[in-house]
Amino acid sequence: MSDERLPEGWMWRPTTADDAADLLALVHASDMSAIGFADFTSEDVADGMSGAYSEVAVAPNGAVAGWAYLDPGSGGGREFAEVYVHPEGGLPAQRPLLARAVAAARAQGAASVRTASIPSEHELIDSITAAGFAFVKQYARMGVDLPAPVGDPVPGVAVRTVTEADLPEFFEVFDAAFRDTPDYQPSGYPRWRERFVDGHPVRFDEWFAAEVDGRIAGVLQSAESGEAADEGWVKHLAVRREHRRRGVGRALLAAAFARYLANGRSRAGLGVDLANPTEAIRLYTGVGMRPVYQANVYEREL
Repeated sequence: MSDERLPEGWMWRPTTADDAADLLALVHASDMSAIGFADFTSEDVADGMSGAYSEVAVAPNGAVAGWAYLDPGSGGGREFAEVYVHPEGGLPAQRPLLARAVAAARAQGAASVRTASIPSEHELIDSITAAGFAFVKQYARMGVDLPAPVGDPVPGVAVRTVTEADLPEFFEVFDAAFRDTPDYQPSGYPRWRERFVDGHPVRFDEWFAAEVDGRIAGVLQSAESGEAADEGWVKHLAVRREHRRRGVGRALLAAAFARYLANGRSRAGLGVDLANPTEAIRLYTGVGMRPVYQANVYEREL
């Protein structure tokens, strides 16, 4: 049997809106097995299903036993494949799902595809390396209980919430800051709006701009979150190069953490690239955040 074929009695099909609850339960089961807690939301499920490729492997008993999708935030010549299988019975779908996700990335015209695993997921790592992927780097998932020890206000930095009128400049700061990182793939303002704003339930009370001398020096974008979420999530934090190491990032985090707490959250979290040349990890540990787990990132050239 090739890596792209399921065992007899299994079947493929694209995901539908009716799968949302089953997919959330599937990923939660996978998370519990890998990291000991559920780290996925219904918004994450909807986001995953919204991309160019989202497919499930269905076991003979009709259960959704595996899910693969290409992250809709990918692009720019490199796709990111997410693959989840149920820890009880889903393993036969793991390599076939990964192979089909790679094929989907190739069909999108990607030059390469990435995927990730928790270091303890040995069977997944074996599947990833067998599929021709090579280790690239690690990310850390950071977290902190609220209220967090963010320190005193930063002189000369004024933080305010964002309005829709700010979005072009917000994106300009985000784009300029992330161009300093080796993996950033510019997408342009229209694509960014489509990805994060248009048609999304954006809470602008959790998006912030930090001004220095009347000009936006840094921005913080929070992720969409359901009413039941107990954690505020920093999706992106970006500071113009000339304003780095002056407290702008800390001021933005302080504002976000305070708002998350006011909105009923007990924790704040974010993901950080441990290879980021700006050494963002130092900023996050400086406001009390600590690694919750790490994830390996792998890449395969197509």
